[in-house]
Amino acid sequence: MKDKKDFFDLFMTRLKSIFNELEFVKSIFVPIHQAGYPFIIIFGLVSLIMGSFSDFLGWLGLVLTLWCVYFFRDPLRVTPEKQGIVISPADGKVLPITNEFPPEDATKKEKMKKISIFMNVFNVHVNRIPFGGKIDSLKYYPGAFFNASLDKASKENERMVIKIKLDNGLIIYVVQIAGLIARRIKCDLEEGKIVKAGEKFGIIRFGSRVDVYLPMNFTLNVLEGQTIIGGETVLANQIMKLNKPKVVKTKKTTDK
Repeated sequence: MKDKKDFFDLFMTRLKSIFNELEFVKSIFVPIHQAGYPFIIIFGLVSLIMGSFSDFLGWLGLVLTLWCVYFFRDPLRVTPEKQGIVISPADGKVLPITNEFPPEDATKKEKMKKISIFMNVFNVHVNRIPFGGKIDSLKYYPGAFFNASLDKASKENERMVIKIKLDNGLIIYVVQIAGLIARRIKCDLEEGKIVKAGEKFGIIRFGSRVDVYLPMNFTLNVLEGQTIIGGETVLANQIMKLNKPKVVKTKKTTDK
């Protein structure tokens, strides 16, 4: 009886081990963003050429090709559907949170809460819509390629400014910013398009940054230095105004 129990325990342990290995393999083979296929093909061809000269160079090229596949991964994300929440548009690390004038605002009358997310070369670089609404405007600015973690990158680097008008009339901004290595911003949006939170809209290649500008009546859910996940982490909540019940005044009547 004891031998049967030991055999059963051993069988269950090995079965669990097999399932864990399958989950690991499944986690590696995630979807690839379509923008990555040209780069993966180029890396692969270069690896073959390098391998014809040297085995070492061939293996080096293979490692770089695998890294390229890893960089352009596009994993599935489950976006929360709660009303009034702002979803992170990118994976990465939260930089210092500040109050600044929004881009495209010539009046400079009212500041907004600015959340900056830095993506290193190991983060997923697919970008997602933070809040549902209508694409009010798209403006591309050529610029420099400073390290995306620097403050000046927001205003001096190559960038795409996306203005989203919410259903309640409020405006938020999402800014794709190229970094030190990144040399191409890809944005698939069009002006007038209706978008929803968590929807994929573009990618920035090889290290970059995304800034989100929110109205001051949003409460933040993240802190500087926090690691967040695009399409899943809740950045902020919109403060909902509650309608006060109307008080109906009645005239007092006196008995005659």
